[in-house]
Amino acid sequence: MRPGKHRSHRMTSTSSKTTRNRQILRSAIGLFTVVLLAGPALADDAAEAQAVVRQTVDQVLAVLATEGLSDDQRRQQIEEIAYQRFDFATISRLVIARKWKRFSPEQREEFVEQFKIQLSKNYGSRITRYEQEQVEILDHRLERNGDVTVRTRIDGGAADGIEVDYRLRRKGRNKDGPWMVIDVIVEGVSLVSSYRAQFAEVLGHEDPSELLKQLREKNAASPE
Repeated sequence: MRPGKHRSHRMTSTSSKTTRNRQILRSAIGLFTVVLLAGPALADDAAEAQAVVRQTVDQVLAVLATEGLSDDQRRQQIEEIAYQRFDFATISRLVIARKWKRFSPEQREEFVEQFKIQLSKNYGSRITRYEQEQVEILDHRLERNGDVTVRTRIDGGAADGIEVDYRLRRKGRNKDGPWMVIDVIVEGVSLVSSYRAQFAEVLGHEDPSELLKQLREKNAASPE
């Protein structure tokens, strides 16, 4: 009786292994199929995101190359480009992070608007310092959550060789809207991370109203 039982146990064990192997094989085939089907879509997404960066950069360079414009006029036109290409609502949530829940709906709305002004002023004032620069798009990187990071490098001028990465995310609840910039990384330093550290320091000791007050005062001052 014991040998018979032993053989039965071995047969059951072998059957279980075979079933598991078949399940693993089916899962592998299914995953491979998903990757194959998703490949063209991911490539299209990356190409669209890269095109947005290319178009944005070309628009900024065109403004810089336009003769007869004052610094204020150039800054204003570049700010208008930033308004179209940057997702300030998403950037605002990212820089405030966990402390976003401390803001009332009215404070959130004001923060997005004030931070939008702050970012646009800084972006515009810094970019107008560039002269005779060109921008080369190097490549792109697909991020885990569907974002795309587009890598660029400045060629020529005082900023020659500086690498600037743009992280983009599709806008819209179902991520079916246009690609928008949600972060800029200059030489490895993230705009979002830098502002997050600044705001976290203020919010560590003060409430959101104080941060909004400081932003209003800074926006009312002349660009740095």
